[in-house]
Amino acid sequence: ASAAKEIKTLIDTSVKDVSHGNRLVANAGETMTEIVTAVAAVAGLMSDISAATIEQSDGIGQIDVAVSQMDQVTQQNAALVEEASAATSSLESQVEDMVAAVAAFRLVNA
Repeated sequence: ASAAKEIKTLIDTSVKDVSHGNRLVANAGETMTEIVTAVAAVAGLMSDISAATIEQSDGIGQIDVAVSQMDQVTQQNAALVEEASAATSSLESQVEDMVAAVAAFRLVNA
């Protein structure tokens, strides 16, 4: 009778241990599901970051092209200003020559 009682106690303890183990396994399964969900969320965020990085890179490339074009136009404008300045100096010299040439003629009051 005492051996049967011991066996019953051991069986009850084993049943409790198995039940506790089942709960631990269920908790571990839930935790793994949460981890998988979190990893999927992180992967989605990484994908979004990658897409945003590509868009920013494209935007920076477009800005680079625009700045290069602005630099080219600025250089062309500087060359045109130099040409206009040279033309102005030339015209000023020609005007001085004409004034000197016309000064030789005097109008007599009638």
